[in-house]
Amino acid sequence: MATEEGGATADGPRAGTGPGEIADDGSAVEFYAALPPDVASAALVHTTIPAGTPILELGAGAGRVTRPLLEFGHPVTAVDASAAMLARIQGARTVRSAIQDLDLPDRFGCVLLMSYLVNYGDRDALLAACRRHVRPDGVVVIQRDTDALWRDDAPREWTRDGVRYRKAHVEHPEPGTVVATLEYRIGEHRWTHTFTTRRLGDEDLPAVLEAAGLRLGHFLDDDGAWFTARPR
Repeated sequence: MATEEGGATADGPRAGTGPGEIADDGSAVEFYAALPPDVASAALVHTTIPAGTPILELGAGAGRVTRPLLEFGHPVTAVDASAAMLARIQGARTVRSAIQDLDLPDRFGCVLLMSYLVNYGDRDALLAACRRHVRPDGVVVIQRDTDALWRDDAPREWTRDGVRYRKAHVEHPEPGTVVATLEYRIGEHRWTHTFTTRRLGDEDLPAVLEAAGLRLGHFLDDDGAWFTARPR
């Protein structure tokens, strides 16, 4: 895994810079802790599952989605490899683990894999972890990168929730793969995150999910960024 000095994994380059601790995947703890709760994503998940459904949140980070999920009435088990990220989460059960290594005795009505992890990480291993932990009658909710950010006509800079974003570097080493460095600024603070994203198109979904023992459910938004999968 990458460190603050940068590095690479089998999934491509990963690195991060900026004030505070940098997680092994390049994510800046202080940056994500400073962001407001992601109520919209939590609401999308909440309306997809029955009230009170226990959720296993994989790659929970600093709890941007954890907090509103708890407020919607869902018990949450938050999983992340970074102890510093998990230390920012309150009110949820936390488990420090790489997602691909996770093997809890519990099974959950909902397993949540968001933040484009299915594009960034070891896809087969991540989906296998989802399958291991979802109940036979449960659902896996996944968020994927739809490639919109990487089109030539997409903006290079934008502002959202008080954060200034900039695509500092983008390259396409092979078809369907993007290596990018994003810059984030909040006030005078600046962070960067370098990562690799691999395309997961509609045509790929059935076979990729089937290999993990899952089947495609339905899309949750007009862009197709969010979808459900169920055990086969």
